[in-house]
Amino acid sequence: MTPLDAETTLEPTDKVLVRGACPHDCPDTCALLTTVQDGRATKVQGNPAHRPTDGVLCTKVSRYAERTYHPERLLTPLKRSGPKGAGQFVPVTWDEALDDIAGRLQAIAQVNPEAILPYSYAGTMGQVQGEAMAGRFFHQLGASLLDRTICASAGAEALTQTLGNKVGMKVEFFAESRLIVIWGSNSIGSNVHFWRLAQEAKRQGAKLVCIDPRKTETADKCQVHLALRPGTDAALALALMHELIVHDWLDHDYIAQHTLGWDALRERALQWPPERAAQVCGLEVAQITDLARDWGTTKPAAIRLNYGMQRVRGGGNAVRAIACLPALTGAWRHRAGGVLLSSSGHFPVRRAALQRPDLLGTRQPRTLNMSTIGDDLLRPAAPDFGPAIQALVVYNSNPMAVAPQSGKVVQGFAREDLFTVVLEHFQTDTADYADYILPATTQLEHWDIHTSYGHTDVLLNRPAIAPVGQARTNTDIFRALAARMGFEEPCFADDDLTLCRAAIGDEADFAQLLEHGFASLPVPDAPFAQGGFPTASGRCEFFSARLAAQGQDGLPDHLPNYEVPAASDRYPLAMISPPARNFLNSTFVNVTSLRAVEVEPLLEIHADDAQLRGIAHGDVVKIFNDRGEYHCKAHVSDRARPGVVHGMGIWWRKFGLNGTNVNQLTSQHLTDMGRAPVFYDCAVQVARWG
Repeated sequence: MTPLDAETTLEPTDKVLVRGACPHDCPDTCALLTTVQDGRATKVQGNPAHRPTDGVLCTKVSRYAERTYHPERLLTPLKRSGPKGAGQFVPVTWDEALDDIAGRLQAIAQVNPEAILPYSYAGTMGQVQGEAMAGRFFHQLGASLLDRTICASAGAEALTQTLGNKVGMKVEFFAESRLIVIWGSNSIGSNVHFWRLAQEAKRQGAKLVCIDPRKTETADKCQVHLALRPGTDAALALALMHELIVHDWLDHDYIAQHTLGWDALRERALQWPPERAAQVCGLEVAQITDLARDWGTTKPAAIRLNYGMQRVRGGGNAVRAIACLPALTGAWRHRAGGVLLSSSGHFPVRRAALQRPDLLGTRQPRTLNMSTIGDDLLRPAAPDFGPAIQALVVYNSNPMAVAPQSGKVVQGFAREDLFTVVLEHFQTDTADYADYILPATTQLEHWDIHTSYGHTDVLLNRPAIAPVGQARTNTDIFRALAARMGFEEPCFADDDLTLCRAAIGDEADFAQLLEHGFASLPVPDAPFAQGGFPTASGRCEFFSARLAAQGQDGLPDHLPNYEVPAASDRYPLAMISPPARNFLNSTFVNVTSLRAVEVEPLLEIHADDAQLRGIAHGDVVKIFNDRGEYHCKAHVSDRARPGVVHGMGIWWRKFGLNGTNVNQLTSQHLTDMGRAPVFYDCAVQVARWG
């Protein structure tokens, strides 16, 4: 049995391996091999020929065939037949659904197309099934634009302000590092291929340090764990700088040749002695000084930064501060030194060719932030807002479960005058509120191109099987709607292979993808050993003139959380909501074998906080604040530090004991830069319930 070649014609009884790519929001972007027998996918495994994947998949994606053939998979278009939210639908034909949807959208667009809003994110990370044909459709329509901020935009903006783009060291060289600082990442659950590299380095004598409020599974395996308070990462980074300065653990030549704003950053950092940071972060002074010594004296040293720590008010500033650390010690000189948050800026994806913003012409629609969808759905027409949202088309997302302050999101989706279309695999919380649900294909059933934010390979996903039931690709659905809307531009006739080629833009590169399934970018092993950062100055910019021009602080600083709880407060506990290990955001929650491992929604709480409230392990508790309440089981555990609780997520609301999930409690406040949500900046109270 060999992998499927470009020109292979299958017979119904052939048993083949089909090359593909994992579509999910994970830095690993694994290469897949799907075994197909008699037209049915029987196994999904990692491709051993792809070096970053090395034949290994996470538990979640190894169950992808189970998800594709799930008995609750949507197989036909559905039209709402009961009250919104009741989940009552009747089957209809594709023609009935598409004709009605197009007619409804056209009627709204004739008055004001900005009353129509697309809502999507990373249900697939694919360039084609993500925003290619969908982007063309909504640009031609003139619909409101969506600011896609819900996961990574604070960190992305911060990295761009400091390093010039979403770039960093190559992940494979972490295996050669002597010190690895894993900052804001439970790598065992969310970055398993990096974790294998870290383990290899550890076997060779490297020291692993985990910085995370939660004592994660990753922290268990590191030699050092710093359980700082949520939202205090910038204070810690500035204190590390303080120690580098006073002990002269600096690479003065690298600073002089390849950085900008050193004098100002030096003055800022000297305001943060370890004693001050220890008080803010809830750490011991020795923990900070020991880490500073390790960072300043160990070569090569590297930081694997992840997005958990930027989901607070000062998240962008925190990423900026941490991203400065490698330049101070010249860690970039070594291929096993530096920082990696995202590698996505290395990829020359031709997004304009795919999404065609030129179809807007001279029109300039408003932009709405997906993280404030709860408020925006409830806003009336106003001069400073524009028209009320009258139609919502949701694809590649489950906002009812994943958007903050979900009580308001529910109110918005429940509006009888809101026309809602959802493209989905399953009847999610969001789909329950739809007027039409359209069955979409899974990754095993369509073409796509994938980049990565954890390595530097491009991957091609081939369809391994025919679409199950009447499922259609996202691209086909938007093509069909475009035809019914009378969009005659030739770009709406592009098939998926044409779109895949447009994403890459080089036929020779695409030929390599067809043959092998992946191709590596020509990124230097040590990309910033001689400077050459993709900033305007070509340097690592400690001081950002662009931020200063926007009225912000040009230097990184610690910004306290919006909600900093104290023991005397009405809501005295800080809550973070890290992902459950066997889910990926709200994806996989309904996969039976994975949900059986997670069992039920949990709140991790320290024994001291539980005892104070008369809570025992296994009790049902109410977590609440002014935004709402959420009921689940208490898990008394030393994974939580005193004063901080963990609402393990993200469960579908319908699986919650009171029909809510942890996002009932999170706010619609935004980060200091990047306009992102502050999921981990949330004060609550917890009480035994029932």
